[in-house]
Amino acid sequence: MGKRRKLRGISLFSVCNTLLMLAVCFITLYPMYFVFINALNAPEQALLGTVNWFPKAISLDSYRVVFNDEHLMNGFLVTTLRTVIGTVVHVLFTAIVAYGMSKSNLIGRKVYMKIALITMLFSGGLIPTFILMTKLGLYDNFLVFIIPAMYTFFDMVIFISFYRTIPDSLEESAKVDGASDYGVLFRIVLPNSMAVIATISLFAAVYHWNDYYQGVLYIRSQDKLPLQTMLYKIIAENSMSFMQQQAMAQFGAKLPGNSIKFASMMVATLPILAVYPFIQRYLVKGVMIGAIKG
Repeated sequence: MGKRRKLRGISLFSVCNTLLMLAVCFITLYPMYFVFINALNAPEQALLGTVNWFPKAISLDSYRVVFNDEHLMNGFLVTTLRTVIGTVVHVLFTAIVAYGMSKSNLIGRKVYMKIALITMLFSGGLIPTFILMTKLGLYDNFLVFIIPAMYTFFDMVIFISFYRTIPDSLEESAKVDGASDYGVLFRIVLPNSMAVIATISLFAAVYHWNDYYQGVLYIRSQDKLPLQTMLYKIIAENSMSFMQQQAMAQFGAKLPGNSIKFASMMVATLPILAVYPFIQRYLVKGVMIGAIKG
């Protein structure tokens, strides 16, 4: 009788847990599904403003308008370059700093750690930061996306925690063979740290791809605006009239502003989502090792 009750309890828990997870998945995925369906709807259906589970009449006109818009495609290129360059620079710089900070014999290590911790908890404020970027010549400069994001204390701690899992004997053997500190880092440590590198790379790539605020603050030239900043301005200012005029000239029909917005959102979101399946196993491993060994 006890075993039967236990089995019934497990089954009930499994059913409730499954239903709860399905509800969470639905709440998480439905907004994107709603955007996807409305971006595919034909103009006459989109104008009705109804909520449909499936598009009643499929049309790619909204996507054609987005891909034919030079400003949005230039923003897509800027965002792609920012994500690739910013991620590589961030991972490389943080890995080098973390390798030095992971050594207990580093002179002033505790002081450096306290100073770095302060930067994680507090910031100088918006106006001082803006003045600093202007004085450094980063205002309306592509490097404003790269240089301020080269290092974060949180990512450095993850790197340090992972470095401590690597046996010291590997580094000692390399130094006996005549390898320098940089040689040990690039030939021994980093090749054995692919899990944490993939984890930090994903964190940095998602930040660079999704960030719009830096473009709002520091970029004024239209050709340097990232895609996310353009979408923010389109949504905040509701500036769809120009793109709707383009649609009228191309297709002879006025597309609803929401359809173009939804298509722009899908174009901006899908590329970064496509990265997750390829990097997920490294992400889980890197985060878990950093959490356990830290």
